[in-house]
Amino acid sequence: MSKSETLIAHLVELRSRLLNSFLAWLLVFICLFPWASDLYALLAQPMLAKLPQGGQMIATDVTTPFFVPLKVAMMAAFVIALPFILFQLWRFVAPGLYSHEKKLVLPLIMVSTLLFFCGMAFAYFAVFPVVFGFITAAAPVGVAVMTDIDKYLSFVMGMFLAFGITFEVPVAVVILVRMGMVSVEKLREFRSYVIVGAFVVAAIVTPPDVVSQFMLAIPLWILYEAGIVVAAWIGVRDPASSDSVTDDN
Repeated sequence: MSKSETLIAHLVELRSRLLNSFLAWLLVFICLFPWASDLYALLAQPMLAKLPQGGQMIATDVTTPFFVPLKVAMMAAFVIALPFILFQLWRFVAPGLYSHEKKLVLPLIMVSTLLFFCGMAFAYFAVFPVVFGFITAAAPVGVAVMTDIDKYLSFVMGMFLAFGITFEVPVAVVILVRMGMVSVEKLREFRSYVIVGAFVVAAIVTPPDVVSQFMLAIPLWILYEAGIVVAAWIGVRDPASSDSVTDDN
């Protein structure tokens, strides 16, 4: 098969995988659409629980009462369909991987997905109540806290992303060690810098209260240590090992 035919075959395969991923996301979104408002109410619960009795959110634009719950349903559909989407990605790249790479990549994809979900759950159940409690308590006397629903969604998505990425630290550490880019000993030597960096990152991405900053910095440090332990257990890839591409999909 010529190079041009191979490229066309890869493009056709990529189109098929992307189409399958899109259809999976669309199917889940269609199923969730009737409950879009309920999904937003669930997402807003940590904030609503901290507002004074009778407190509520507001919509400053005409279309936000419709489009914000719609965005939440779309994002929820993507999260639910993400395992299938990642499986499609795996099916596309697997034929070009060596056998030892296949043994490592698939577990890393599964673990990284699970860790990202854990980061989102940690933000929702542990961080949001603390952050929103601090924000509402810090409001000056005579100021009613009524957050715009669109701005609240942007804030929550940013926090989900920050904590989801933070929980990916063990995967990043394992990949760096596995590729031979850094040794476990060096990672241990960098521990003090990582701790300082964790608090700097937490100060940037979290609201200006000490508790929420600690709630991001401490897990970041713990996950870094967990990555070192796992990387030391897995070890560095042997360059002489299994360098032939397998034919199975």
